[in-house]
Amino acid sequence: MVIFAGILFLHVPDGFLSLGLALLCWVLALVVIGLAVRNGRNAFDERLIPVAGIMAAFIFAGQMINFPVAGGTSGHMIGATLAAIVLGPWLAVLVMTAVIVLQALLFQDGGLVVMGANILIMGVIPVIISYGLFRMVAQRSKNIKLATAGLAAWLSVMGAALVTALLLGFSGTSSFRVVVPAMLGIHAIIGLGEALITAAALSFIMRARPQLVHESGTAGGRGWMVGGVVVILLVLLISPFASSFPDGLEWVAQQQGFINAAKAAPVELLPDYTLPVLGDTAVSTITAGFIGALLVGLLVFGFAKMLKTTTNLDRPEVKSKE
Repeated sequence: MVIFAGILFLHVPDGFLSLGLALLCWVLALVVIGLAVRNGRNAFDERLIPVAGIMAAFIFAGQMINFPVAGGTSGHMIGATLAAIVLGPWLAVLVMTAVIVLQALLFQDGGLVVMGANILIMGVIPVIISYGLFRMVAQRSKNIKLATAGLAAWLSVMGAALVTALLLGFSGTSSFRVVVPAMLGIHAIIGLGEALITAAALSFIMRARPQLVHESGTAGGRGWMVGGVVVILLVLLISPFASSFPDGLEWVAQQQGFINAAKAAPVELLPDYTLPVLGDTAVSTITAGFIGALLVGLLVFGFAKMLKTTTNLDRPEVKSKE
């Protein structure tokens, strides 16, 4: 997590994109979310409901951990690749959307006007890249799957960086010839961290609960849920030690001179992932992170339950029993 002039840089802030392009991204994001809801209902597996809640909480917590990379910059996981592999593309899009929306509304992480762009950049694009690539090796060996998952995670970061650069270029915030190589260059390194985290997490899942991998079509039991909660709590405990170096987007903005275009949120509820009453302390960060992880987990769990209910109502065999 990095602060510049009161603005949190993990996602694109307001001011970096033109209004017209931001609105276009909103339209595209809403269309994809609508497709995710419809197609998610058609292929819904209710056994994935608790897994989706745990995954959302884990991604939220994981994105709080900035890790240092070369040149005094930092990166953080996106998590979309892991979500796509475990949950499938449509539920993964909904999970990523919930995480991004909660981050923006509660923690002022990413702008409200450009939220549609952030959903596309961090949710839709990485899920499409990752799931499409992983499906190609669904029936291959574990090692090939892990290698492919790592590659997919790296490519998802590069895809997100490229789309961000193009949006910045079309918005006139920076020139294409400058921002595209700058974003791709720094995120090629950051993407290695995403690849390692994804491969490590997937390896753990395959070893502990291989049936959680989406291709098998089944979910894990209560023991896995407890293990997931423990991992989330451990991640939150180390969140105060996240790198303070600027992340890839902020570093490029500083280097290319458009950092001052960023606009702060009009209202700050839990700025910089802290509770104002506790100040800028480790306890404050951990508590704020716990609140966020709990809320996004419950949000996704509740939405998935609602999706299950509406799916059942549309099934003839369910209606005939009523």
